[in-house]
Amino acid sequence: MNYSPRVNDYVIWKQSHYVDEGWVYFKCNDYITIEVGTKDKPDELVNMHKKTHILVVCQSQHWNELEYVKNRRDELLENSITFEDGKFKHDTYKSQEHRYSDP
Repeated sequence: MNYSPRVNDYVIWKQSHYVDEGWVYFKCNDYITIEVGTKDKPDELVNMHKKTHILVVCQSQHWNELEYVKNRRDELLENSITFEDGKFKHDTYKSQEHRYSDP
């Protein structure tokens, strides 16, 4: 079975001399990035980014070496707004408190 990684999959990549594991952070046709660690940012220049992400690049020709462990999409979906076909999905969208009612 050919595994095609998706963002928010937890994977293990066993290579000849070392093993990397973490969350798939980005995917395009040519490669994915795997988040193998985070650390607190040493400054507060950009308040919305609290962490520095440590990423490893895995080219698409190596995707067959990845082992899928689990995903966190369901957990993230509970806390996010989804946007499909040009509209917000109403079953997951929650307006701000004290804001007028959405149509």
